[in-house]
Amino acid sequence: MPEKYDLHCHSTASDGTLSPTGLVQRAKNNGVTCLSLTDHDTTAGIIEAQTTADKIGIKLIPGVELSANWENKTLHIIGLNIKPASPELSRGIKNLQTTRKERAEKISLKLAKKNIDGALEAVKKLAGKGMITRLHFANFLVSNNHVATQQKAFDKFLGKGKPAFVTTQWPELETTVSWILDSGGIPIVAHPLRYKLSASWMARLLSAFKDMGGEAIEVVTGRSSAEEIYISGKYAKKFGLAGSIGSDFHSPDNVWVELGRLAELPSEIKPVWNLLD
Repeated sequence: MPEKYDLHCHSTASDGTLSPTGLVQRAKNNGVTCLSLTDHDTTAGIIEAQTTADKIGIKLIPGVELSANWENKTLHIIGLNIKPASPELSRGIKNLQTTRKERAEKISLKLAKKNIDGALEAVKKLAGKGMITRLHFANFLVSNNHVATQQKAFDKFLGKGKPAFVTTQWPELETTVSWILDSGGIPIVAHPLRYKLSASWMARLLSAFKDMGGEAIEVVTGRSSAEEIYISGKYAKKFGLAGSIGSDFHSPDNVWVELGRLAELPSEIKPVWNLLD
């Protein structure tokens, strides 16, 4: 039986709604044989996920999704097959978590100026011990009837240029890549087409990323159309990057994105799993 990979998903350690245990069990039920938990700016869920994976017979690859800045643009970089206890990565993640807490406080103040009170307390409760992300604020706005959907929360309040948007200074891309490499991991550009870069900007990004030691690009995501897979695959080949696949699963409530429900990686693309030890 061929392996079934899903190398990008989230648990309650960041902005997912399933616990690491629940996430691994769902992946197993969906036929995934090799899963990577890649929570935003935290590795807190990996030990629990690994324990469950060992019990039910699914391979877990430790991962993380790190926020990074490049040319004043915010990017997400997956670290695949990391060593979570790596000193450089651990220090970097701690700094990112401080940045996220400060951002949450600023977003709450901006919402309060729009007569939307109690956001910080609410998102802290929603996040529990996990990282607070903008998705938590979106869920707060939906549940309190300020908007109808998560997307409208971003369109009206949380997106760039909107009243509750906070410009955040994430670490530079080269620094982020170095943390992943230092931990023995593989740096991957997550959902590259989401950044809406022109072809020339994408070429600049991937050329710089490769020079920094970046090794792969996400070619297939849970929302990828055939055309998007073709475009991302072309970038992978042009810049000599391996291809990764990942659903970016957050919640069973999103019927459009499911663990393991992914198109196949195009056969001409070198799979990122071939780089694993």
